[in-house]
Amino acid sequence: MLPSSIQISGEPLSGAEVRDICRGLRDNAVRLLSLRGCRLCDRDFGRICRALAGATSLAQLNLNLGVVSSPSRIKQLAEALRTNRSIQSLFLHGSPLTDAGLALLNPALALHPALVALDLGDCMLGDEAINLICGLLPPDGAKSGLKELTLSANPGITPKGWSRLAIAVAHSSQVRVLNLDYNPLGDHVAGMLAVAVASSRTLEVLDLEGTGLTNQSAQTLLDMVENYPTALRSLVLAENSISPELQQQICDLLSEGEEEEEVAGGAGDTQEQERGREPAAQQRSSSSWMCPSDPSSQMVLMTSGLGDSLLAETEM
Repeated sequence: MLPSSIQISGEPLSGAEVRDICRGLRDNAVRLLSLRGCRLCDRDFGRICRALAGATSLAQLNLNLGVVSSPSRIKQLAEALRTNRSIQSLFLHGSPLTDAGLALLNPALALHPALVALDLGDCMLGDEAINLICGLLPPDGAKSGLKELTLSANPGITPKGWSRLAIAVAHSSQVRVLNLDYNPLGDHVAGMLAVAVASSRTLEVLDLEGTGLTNQSAQTLLDMVENYPTALRSLVLAENSISPELQQQICDLLSEGEEEEEVAGGAGDTQEQERGREPAAQQRSSSSWMCPSDPSSQMVLMTSGLGDSLLAETEM
């Protein structure tokens, strides 16, 4: 039997349901497990963690919206991730991790052989957490690292922390998707991110929705897109004080870059695959990157787009 999906949202889990979940994990019958916003006791959470530790079919784990709600649960999850070798996407959006909690998780995340997508949005993180996250974005060729990172709605991170992340992204050869929406970045941080985008060879999607940007930021980003060849294909600037004209100019330039790649034809498609990237025609879907205040609601759906390509690459 092919591995299947278990997706439960916002419900209390009964003992019978937990037993079924654990059985599916132990039997390697589950590829996607999403318990978004579910309520369960500490004992049942521990049972699930012990089962997922040995699961070999589980590729995507969604514990968004407070499921990992205490230091003891963070420790149990970390212990499971130290043993697990199959999880490729981990979503913890809306979990009160804080810097201390991420410090508990970090050793398991850093050593996990398959992890390529991580959502730490709205996790009450600060600059100390950024220092740990940068370790998951190793410099060119050092080791495997994250290809998709979400840090939405973590207002405790200061410009110093964001500058550190920008440097790590600029030197990472693998990050494709970076979601920083609903953070108070401002124009100064946006300027640093523009440099990171210009330096990165792989960053394709950058979400800066609702980050306090103005036309000053937009002009910097426009100059970057217009004058420097980048891998960028989608830049989300909604809910900022940016004129529609500037947003349209940036969008048009990104679209022109895609059209040029498509004109290159078959040889171009082969080169895209060799660089580990999806062809442009399959990648671009601007509406799929317009994250609402709770982007976790769209995360599971991402497996039909870039998420699937990341999973497929890891399995090859």
